[in-house]
Parts: sequence; C-alpha cells; structure tokens
Amino acid sequence: MRTVRTLTAALLAGAAALTVAGTASADTSAASPSPSSSPSSAKDEAAPTEAGTSFRTAAAFRPGQQATAGASTGDYLYWALPVDAQQRLSVKATVTLPEAKGRHGASTWQLDVYDGLRRHQPCTYGTQTRAAAREAASVELSCTLRTVRAGAEQWANDPLPGSYYVRLTVVDVPEEDLGLPVRAAVEASVKEAGGSYAVDGALSTPLVPATVTGSLREPEDGWSGGWWSDRWIWTAAGGVLAALAGILGYSLTRGPGRPSQVPPRA
Repeated sequence: MRTVRTLTAALLAGAAALTVAGTASADTSAASPSPSSSPSSAKDEAAPTEAGTSFRTAAAFRPGQQATAGASTGDYLYWALPVDAQQRLSVKATVTLPEAKGRHGASTWQLDVYDGLRRHQPCTYGTQTRAAAREAASVELSCTLRTVRAGAEQWANDPLPGSYYVRLTVVDVPEEDLGLPVRAAVEASVKEAGGSYAVDGALSTPLVPATVTGSLREPEDGWSGGWWSDRWIWTAAGGVLAALAGILGYSLTRGPGRPSQVPPRA
C-alpha cells in the first residue's frame, strides 16, 4: 500500500505541475504578443501614406501600423503585409467620405484580403461590405481570416505563411460621384492561435512574390519563428501521465504484499 500511495502522490503531483506549466505557458503567450505584431516595434518604421493601385504596386506595412492614403472614389487601393503560421489576421478599414452636399446618393464599399498567390481568402467574421448613406461622414469595414497554417494540400485554399494583400474599393456608387476625393485608413493586427492549430510539416518557402520582396520585410522573428507552441507541452504531459498511470495500474493489479511463488523443494 505504501507503494500505491507513493505512486498516486507522484501521479497527482506530476499532473498538477504539468497543468501549471501549460497554463503559465499559455498565459505568457497571450500576454506577450508576437514581435511582428508589437505596436512599439511597428512604430519604428514609418507607415505608408499612399496605397498601390494593383497587386504589383501594393504599399507594404506591418501589423500594428495604420496605413493611410488619399484617393478618388472608384480607385482600387492595395496594401501588403506579412503574416506567419499560427497567426490570425484581422484587418480594419475606415473611409472618410466627401461632404454630403457634394454627393448624389449612397455608396457601397468592400474590403478584400488575398494571400501571396492572389487567392481570395474568406472572412470568418467581420463586415466585409457595407453601404454608406448619402449623409454618412465615413464607413468602417473589417475582416478576420482563418488561422494561417504551416502547410496544406495543393488543392486546398488554406491560408499559408507569406504576404497578404488588402484591397479596398467602392463597388456601388452613383456615376456622378466617381472621382470625388476620399481618405482611407487601414490597420491590421495578428493574434497567436497557439498549438491547437499547429500541424505537422511546413511550407518550404513563404508566399512572398518577387514584386514585393524588396519592400515587404519578413516578420521580425523570421518566418515560422513561432514554431514552439503549447502543443509540445501537452504532448509531453500526456506521455508522462500515461507512463505514471501504467505503473500505478501494474502496482494495483499485482496487489500489496503478495508473496512470490517459490516452488517446493523436491
């Protein structure tokens, strides 16, 4: 019975220690944002004040920055930013509209996000398209993507590490209002999803087209720099607990103080 009590205490102590370690790791991960998403590090670089007019001329910025641009109603505005594996990207856009007295009707604006292969990525939530009344002073849009995966099948449309394009434009507006000046502001943030979204394998090269390589820098901790996740902790915890449970089960099955069977002498 002493052996059983000792193993039971060790089992409980090991489970408690691993649970505390996992919780502390998760809390640390949640409390310490990725360097690539840190507002203080992003502010070290100037945010763009102009937008591109196509994928090839997209203006580069980082999560945590606010990119701005002046444009005309009807223009297509493009920005690009880096997003790594196990990160969930959220983009918000605000369009300041011309004075109501100079407009002829309502307008509808749309925010789209594409990956490095220019594949349109659906929003999991957010207001991707919104109509603005004639008297409205501004319109706000948002889009949150699925968590970026480290790898995927060739036929899949899963978001992969690399550059992501943000496109903002008006999709419905009176013809008389085309060309009126507007002001756009776009900001992005990334959230570390953790080991629950980790997968085996990795993309050999991030999806960063050569057209933006010169201006779009990689995340400050490198591509797939956050390879460590709480998935490793819980995998190790499961192995330790399984081993302790096996030892405990063997001790209970053998029974306390059972004498060994000694064959009788001839």
